[in-house]
Amino acid sequence: MPDPPDRPRHKQPQKQRSPLRVLAVTRLFPNRVEPFACAFQRQQLGALARRCSVEVLAAIPTVAGASLLGDRTRVGRLTRVPSRDEIEGIPVLHPRVPYLPGVSALPVLAPLNAPLYLAGLLPHLPRLRGRFDVVLGAFLYPDACAAAALSRALGLPYAIKTHGTDVNVVAGWPSLRPMIARALRGAAFSIGVSRPMVDALVRLGAPPERTVLIANGVDRGLFRPRDPCCARRAAGLPDNGLIVLFVGLLDKDKGLRELCAAFEAIQRARPLPSPVHLVLVGEGAMGRELAAQAARHVAGPGQMILAGPRSLAEVARYLGASDVLALPSYHEGTPNVVLEALAAGRPVVATRVGGIPDVITHGATGLLIPAKDVAALTDALVEALSRPWDPELLRASAPPSWAESAGALYDVLAAAAWGAPLEAA
Repeated sequence: MPDPPDRPRHKQPQKQRSPLRVLAVTRLFPNRVEPFACAFQRQQLGALARRCSVEVLAAIPTVAGASLLGDRTRVGRLTRVPSRDEIEGIPVLHPRVPYLPGVSALPVLAPLNAPLYLAGLLPHLPRLRGRFDVVLGAFLYPDACAAAALSRALGLPYAIKTHGTDVNVVAGWPSLRPMIARALRGAAFSIGVSRPMVDALVRLGAPPERTVLIANGVDRGLFRPRDPCCARRAAGLPDNGLIVLFVGLLDKDKGLRELCAAFEAIQRARPLPSPVHLVLVGEGAMGRELAAQAARHVAGPGQMILAGPRSLAEVARYLGASDVLALPSYHEGTPNVVLEALAAGRPVVATRVGGIPDVITHGATGLLIPAKDVAALTDALVEALSRPWDPELLRASAPPSWAESAGALYDVLAAAAWGAPLEAA
């Protein structure tokens, strides 16, 4: 199989064209209720919007009677999202799309969510016609599958951008394989954020010659080495001791039970001369379970702190306050928090899954371990906290800016819209 181009470039057609017009279809976008969600998507599409015209169909999942649920459930909270908005200068339409909850427990029903998703988009067809050159489906299922059908209704080419869980988990459900393969075959281009993900897309049915790697970027102005003492004071974290930081969804698949077990082991053995604190930034299904565990360490030498969801600027401050970022996930794409940690000059202890080995060099910029291995995670955290790391060397290994990532995405979308070939940089 030939290697896909790492950094595609668009050969500009000789005839001058009007600015590219992109319609992005995704559920992965912040809104008024979840302003911190999917920062990577907002940053990349925001950078893309500085090159061309971008409008986002940011679908809001809904079920019958959602407005009666209030804030007790996510779907109830999302009823407060306005139908139209503007986020960082990007026009955003929030169509309500019906869905079947709980399909992860019963994947045989999952194929119904793509047509339901499409049904929520179809009423917007009249205002979308004639206004775009290409459709971008961002997330493999159901977003990209519905976007493929929408693009056909609009008579437009489409591209598919994938991220991690959509390829590593959702695409593994047998009930979805035919739909996903059909969408990938019909796409002008399919995009993965790491080489393992690109390979996985090809195995799922994407033509190799139309499958490309576009790495995520990082805000290098925001994520930079900081004075830890100042950052700790600004974040309200303990002045003494060492800090292990986790940033992400509070979910078991992020390896949080293993991380908590490793933290407990370090508290019992005390292998380091300073106390070790565990700080968790994010929200999710494990929130209550983690809060109960944190309560047991309030009076201990090492604290477990639940910081809740935070803005990008606050995440940068927490990284500056930390000694190591831990991400012991069971599966990943190329998680942006790993890239942000490197840009902030902080080492990473993470599992050897997805695209993480593409960006972390074991022993040089962090430590890689097997998933679900508490002993290996404990040893790696102790080692990472015991040895010196050069912040500038770590920063030098971080990826380029979001502007460059968005530039590569622009080239692929322009090639999809106008039919010009891509060439490797």
